[in-house]
Amino acid sequence: MGYEPSADELIHLNRCVELAAEGLESADEPFGSVLVAASGEVLFEDRNRVAGGDQTRHPEFEIARWAAAHLTPSERAAATVYTSGEHCPMCSAAHGWVGLGRIVYIMSSRQLVALRTELGVPPGPVNAIPIQEVAPGIRVDGPVAALEATMRDLHTRACA
Repeated sequence: MGYEPSADELIHLNRCVELAAEGLESADEPFGSVLVAASGEVLFEDRNRVAGGDQTRHPEFEIARWAAAHLTPSERAAATVYTSGEHCPMCSAAHGWVGLGRIVYIMSSRQLVALRTELGVPPGPVNAIPIQEVAPGIRVDGPVAALEATMRDLHTRACA
C-alpha cells in the first residue's frame, strides 16, 4: 500500500523530515517540503511558518508561489515536490493551479488525522481531502512507511 522510494528520493524525503524537525524546534508545526527539478537539482525548500498566525504559510504553498515566479510551465510540470505530509486542500489547489508535477509524501492526511484524533487534538478548520480529490491530474506517491514513524514522533511532540 505504501510507496518505496529510490535512494535519490529518500535523500529528498529525509531533507523534508529535517525541515519538519526545524519547524518543530522553532515552535512551529512539523512540515517540510522540497522542490526538485527533473535533473535532480534541489530548486527550493521550506518548512511550515504558521506560528506567526498566518495559517497559509505552508511549505507546499510557498513552493507553488516560488515555482510560478521562477520556472517555466514545462519546468514546473517536470518537477517533483517531496513533502513530509500529504498536501492540504489549499496546497493541492495551489500545486494544480501553477502546474507542478508529481508529489511524493511521507504521511497521508488520513494518517495524520488518525494520529491527531488518537492524541485528542480537535479537528482543524479545513477537511483533510486527498490531493487527487482536489487536483485529480497530479501523480501522487505515498505514504512512505520507512519514514512514517519519524513523522509520527514529530507530530506527537508537536501536540504535547
